[in-house]
Amino acid sequence: MERTLLLRSLSCSSLAGARLFSRSSSSSSHARRLLRPSLSSPPSLPRRGGGRAANGASRRPLHLRRYRSLHSTSSSLSFGRKFASLAPRAIATPTQPSPEVVGVQDGVAEKYGFEKVSEEFIKECKSKATLFRHKKTGAEVMSVSNDDENKVFGIVFRTPPNNSTGIPHILEHSVLCGSRKYPLKEPFVELLKGSLHTFLNAFTYPDRTCYPVASTNMKDFYNLVDVYLDAVFFPKCMDDIQTFQQEGWHYELNNPSEEISYKGVVFNEMKGVYSQPDSILGRASQQALFPDNTYGVDSGGDPQDIPKLTFEEFKEFHCKYYHPSNARIWFYGDDDPNERLRILSEYLNMFDASPAANESKVQTQKLFSKPVRIVEKYPAGEGVELKKKHMVCLNWLLSDKPLDLETELTLGFLDHLMLGFPASPLRKILLESGLGDAIVGGGIEDELLQPQFSIGLKGVSEDDIPKVEELVMSTLKKLAEEGFDTDAVEASMNTIEFSLRENNTGSFPRGLSLMLRSIGKWIYDMDPFEPLKYEEPLMALKARIAKEGSKAVFSPLIEKFILKNPHLVTVEMQPDPEKASRDEAVEKEILDKVKASMTEEDLAELARATQELRLKQETPDPPEALRTVPSLSLHDIPKEPIRVPTEVGDINGVKVLRHDLFTNDVLYTEVVFNMSSLKQELLQLVPLFCQSLLEMGTKDLTFVQLNQLIGRKTGGISVYPFTSSVRGKEDPCSHIIVRGKAMAGCTEDLFDLVNCILQEVRFTDQQRFKQFVSQSKARMENRLRGSGHGIAAARMDAKLNVAGWISEQMGGVSYLEFLRDLEERIDQDWDGISSSLEEIRKSLLSRDGCLINMTADGRNLENSEKFVSKFLDMLPSNSNAGANTWRARLSRENEAIVIPTQVNYVGKAANIYETGYQLDGSAYVISKYISNTWLWDRVRVSGGAYGGFCDFDTHSGVFSFLSYRDPNLLKTLDIYDATGAFLRELEMDDDTLTKAIIGTIGDVDSYQLPDAKGYSSLVRHLLGITEEERQRRREEILSTSWKDFRDFADVIESVKDKGVVASVASPDDVEAAHKERPNFFQVKNVL
Repeated sequence: MERTLLLRSLSCSSLAGARLFSRSSSSSSHARRLLRPSLSSPPSLPRRGGGRAANGASRRPLHLRRYRSLHSTSSSLSFGRKFASLAPRAIATPTQPSPEVVGVQDGVAEKYGFEKVSEEFIKECKSKATLFRHKKTGAEVMSVSNDDENKVFGIVFRTPPNNSTGIPHILEHSVLCGSRKYPLKEPFVELLKGSLHTFLNAFTYPDRTCYPVASTNMKDFYNLVDVYLDAVFFPKCMDDIQTFQQEGWHYELNNPSEEISYKGVVFNEMKGVYSQPDSILGRASQQALFPDNTYGVDSGGDPQDIPKLTFEEFKEFHCKYYHPSNARIWFYGDDDPNERLRILSEYLNMFDASPAANESKVQTQKLFSKPVRIVEKYPAGEGVELKKKHMVCLNWLLSDKPLDLETELTLGFLDHLMLGFPASPLRKILLESGLGDAIVGGGIEDELLQPQFSIGLKGVSEDDIPKVEELVMSTLKKLAEEGFDTDAVEASMNTIEFSLRENNTGSFPRGLSLMLRSIGKWIYDMDPFEPLKYEEPLMALKARIAKEGSKAVFSPLIEKFILKNPHLVTVEMQPDPEKASRDEAVEKEILDKVKASMTEEDLAELARATQELRLKQETPDPPEALRTVPSLSLHDIPKEPIRVPTEVGDINGVKVLRHDLFTNDVLYTEVVFNMSSLKQELLQLVPLFCQSLLEMGTKDLTFVQLNQLIGRKTGGISVYPFTSSVRGKEDPCSHIIVRGKAMAGCTEDLFDLVNCILQEVRFTDQQRFKQFVSQSKARMENRLRGSGHGIAAARMDAKLNVAGWISEQMGGVSYLEFLRDLEERIDQDWDGISSSLEEIRKSLLSRDGCLINMTADGRNLENSEKFVSKFLDMLPSNSNAGANTWRARLSRENEAIVIPTQVNYVGKAANIYETGYQLDGSAYVISKYISNTWLWDRVRVSGGAYGGFCDFDTHSGVFSFLSYRDPNLLKTLDIYDATGAFLRELEMDDDTLTKAIIGTIGDVDSYQLPDAKGYSSLVRHLLGITEEERQRRREEILSTSWKDFRDFADVIESVKDKGVVASVASPDDVEAAHKERPNFFQVKNVL
């Protein structure tokens, strides 16, 4: 049985200009909850190596833009967008032709205390959008009605901080910890356990805080809305200092004889953020660009400032800003628009008007008269070569006020032209210069009040920093003087138009991406409708380019906003091996002074308060409190799984899977090749082979021309390895998958281009390959710091099964070590490396064992067959290629991977199938329950980690525990080991069990767009999962009993007794662990 949230697999669905929608930005946003950081795949889907997008850049998952801390509904939730009003991710198109949309009935708005401000039919999203104003308080409501079943609600407050104590961020965490109507510790967690939500979280921007929910079930949706409204307006945390201490910060002292420490979820989360060089760079850039307004401080909180925040300041901030007069409220979907106003009136009518809307306005930053330069340091590993570890980024504030729509749109297009493809000139020239390893800076960023532009390089030597700056300026000057290639303009335009039409938001609700788009203007008292409409401005821009030429359109913008703009901040980042220890020493000195100032009675009282807080955190809510949270019943749950129409046939003797689904005239396809014939020693070259296919040229096309052709003719092509264990089999499932999408009329072009990259690309460009290696190395080093839980999980998998070993070789620490060695070998053995790439192609590329997967409507599926047939006829047949037997695994000793960080990522895992356990659907319910109760309470709430969860890969049998941004190491392992005892002692009533079952079904039935449905079906086919098995597992989930939990306790003991440990951790914590448990870890210094 598989859960259908395709984090890892779908992260490679790509656009030719993937970067347009997935760049990270400098103005960070922070999430309230770490629901489950991505491991690169959910528990029951296979893990695979990293993919390459159509342009060769890794297609990062759809995630909430600017928000590096949250990895909840996807590896990273960062919803990326960056195309001004052209946000392709923010346009919601119903999945079926839309009937007439109904709005609010006459008189209803007046009845509930609202007045209609304006109303429009937004053709781009086939929605009727109405802006209401609540008469009594001034609260504004956007009511968007259409036929999308994935309903969305959100409430947003403008919350500008004036310091870096992290008030907005801590408050965002705290308001969901109980409220007037729902007086339990964390209603949020109860919703996680027992809701069918398709989105449930909250996040903090530099100047606003958002609380969105989504669900396809009407009853569930209104339950979520009520819990969130009560939480933001009437939170318990206003009268409960312990919530503030738990989520924000507190002194912890277990015994008066011990040292005092800081604890708090946000405090520790931000320690992790401030351990990442890219995050430090982003914050330094933003704060230097905006020294005089709210963006000059960190809304997420600086760990050095967070302990300065008082409970009184915390309460005052909520009282001031969490008021209807300062709120923007959003409804979207197919629910009754009249009911929306009724629900809101019950809350809003309880308030009077407030001056909050005026007091929360964000002031503009005046432009500098001359450039500024700052130098920052970031923590680097000791004993590491530091020569090429510098970073430099040039940042411009583009305007002293918000831009008009036409200028914003044109700047977004310009940004894509310069940086959107690997072949884009600014990106290409910087990477080909050899001055650095990877691009930093997000290009155009326009989600704050004033837009900015950032670009630079990391992996730079100190001597080369001036050269990078000079190269950026000279390249921009050249672009202003010469303009852009016509094919490049056409490729960018097609990429943008395709994305707008396709409107593929992945697992992210369309209504939420639409809300975030609208709120980017609405929050600054501008028109909330404008960002939703792209058709006319896009056509006008196309017409202007056709009439005046692209040079006349774009060159003046480069001149005005960049070259002649004195508001330039250059940020230089220097590696400092002593920074982490120096920061820790400063913190220790402060805490030592705090303790020294205390009397014996003070210390005894602090120890008592510490114990009291821990007791509260670990004491379950009483049943009567739990029953206040609304939930569904099992009668609301469909008895059968969601089925994807799948027809299995063949074309020219090759198996073809067809999925007849409405896709708005887009064809999605996957071409799958068997990887089992590949020699083991070539495995680590596979990710670079995939990138080379998309970023090297052919005999007749340069890589730039090929890249532009993909952008002009398709919606993107990606190539990546896919590896998974198969339940009941020793040999793994391993394939190379080529994914592509195009408008149905371009199907022939799509398959011709897939054939071109597979058969005609030549592996002869040594310098480009060297760039690929440097970029991959930089990405892996960044992943170690920011996603250590994924690294730890991959390491444990590699010790426990062959599929895990393969994936780790192509995306873990082993891969990083390979890249470092390869970088040294390229100049000495390029011929050998080039020959190996050809050998990989020869091993993989064969009609035998090939499989085609296609998703579109029936007519387009039928029309595509002749092009598929032509494509298959051109494939070679390697019928003599035999399968290689891969039996490698990493040794099973416990391992500590040491990096310069202030937090840890702690993992422990074992293969529970080796105990004789036979898979039952109840395991899904139990593992989710363990994550949302035992691990949430002990690892996160009490332990102070940002997240703790367990993961059951039902294909391999590996059951793993993992923590994220964790201040502890051995203590967390002790919690994992006590899980069996927790299950044995568990007392569970029928309501609790029902919630656990419903929440699990919500995961299994996660909302999917058509391309994801087709891909899910492909994955099931590859892994041999039948519809009969899916039905059986669902019945087992629905019939899960309290006895199943008790029985699973014995199974989970195998992780305690036979489990292997892998942790990505700080040097100090590993040293402390060695003193407490000598020789427990094998230590591996990586950064």
